Amino acid sequence: MMNNPFKMTSLGIQHVLAMYAGAVIVPLIIGGALGLTGEQLTYLVSIDILTSGIATILQVWRNKYFGIGLPIVLGCTFTAVAPIIAIGNSYGISAIYGAIIVSGVFVVVIGKYFGKLVRFFPPVVTGSVVTIIGITLIPVAMNNMAGGEGSADFGSLSNIALAFGTLVFIILLFKFSKGFVRSISILIGLIAGTIAGFMMGKVDFSAVGEASWFHMAKPFYFGMPTFEITPIITMILVAMVSLVESTGVYFALGDICEKKVEEKDLVKGYRAEGLASIIGGIFNSFPYTTYSQNVGLIQISGVRSNNVIYTAAVMLILLGFIPKIGALTTVIPNSVLGGAMVAMFGMVVASGIKMLSKVEFASQENLLIIACSVGMGLGVSVVPGLFSELPENLRILTENGIVAGSITAIFLNILFNEFKPKQKGTQILKESKAS
Repeated sequence: MMNNPFKMTSLGIQHVLAMYAGAVIVPLIIGGALGLTGEQLTYLVSIDILTSGIATILQVWRNKYFGIGLPIVLGCTFTAVAPIIAIGNSYGISAIYGAIIVSGVFVVVIGKYFGKLVRFFPPVVTGSVVTIIGITLIPVAMNNMAGGEGSADFGSLSNIALAFGTLVFIILLFKFSKGFVRSISILIGLIAGTIAGFMMGKVDFSAVGEASWFHMAKPFYFGMPTFEITPIITMILVAMVSLVESTGVYFALGDICEKKVEEKDLVKGYRAEGLASIIGGIFNSFPYTTYSQNVGLIQISGVRSNNVIYTAAVMLILLGFIPKIGALTTVIPNSVLGGAMVAMFGMVVASGIKMLSKVEFASQENLLIIACSVGMGLGVSVVPGLFSELPENLRILTENGIVAGSITAIFLNILFNEFKPKQKGTQILKESKAS
């Protein structure tokens, strides 16, 4: 179907561009929040791009054990950003990668049974969790808009102007452009903001000059992983929410490609995501999930060939071996990143609200689930010392806002929506009498 190398390459580049901003902004945010050096940040961006390519191949390559075989592009999930920053600040960077590896193994193991666990993650739970994650990310965006926490010019008018200028540019581009340009509006906004920042003297290219042209991926670049209970629970919850989101993407792509997605296909897709996270943990990258922006690009272009995605994956791998390209992204001023983050993190909140739109709001029980889980998640994030006097084994579930909110949502959903045997029996009896 796609034998023209030029067309194949062009379409592959489109997919790389569509996911590139989302892929590189995650390591930039996390690395900045954890105080990594320029060299470490360059490595983090480069290895993230490389492992995105490997993860994509694992998903597209359909075999006996893993890979759904649909034209899916995998990238690091935004859902993991806030949890990873929280883990890094509380337990250190080694605990991040221990938790990512364990969560990947967990996904591989439970992939076969996840269909049975999905019932415990209806929209009222996943929507609440994603909303909590999005809300906890907003302060990160605000700090960056001001120039980055601890910066000498924090809150200066030049930083605020650059941040809002970038945000307004992205909004206008999204409003007045169509098709592919619209799908990469964030990327174009970052480039335009960086050019403006350069004219204002806010761009330092020294990291690009110091970066090498080629490097090899190094397992455990940041040291051997450590395994802490709270980070592991956090990342497993993130992985479960990510799988629920991915399931929707699998079925959407199945419809677009006119392929029936069966249970065995889903299992292979889950395993591929689990393997991708394990590889991410080993090479000090991130958990990976399906990128919906690339699904939108497939709809726009009408090209549903797996070979195009293989081409994009190979490009990502090649880019990941060139640190100078990774270093280029590290020159983006914090205020420019902050402006783009407002749009991107706001979209995480919007995604959570969109999931919640499927919830039956006439049910007071559902309203209470959302109220308590979001309230608990936000409350623990704002007042982290709330449960400091609890025994250590209980603090595991309460010291992280995302974990506390997620567990609250899961527990209340089971209580109100699953644990209703008498009501269900009564309903069945009423229906049988009516018939």
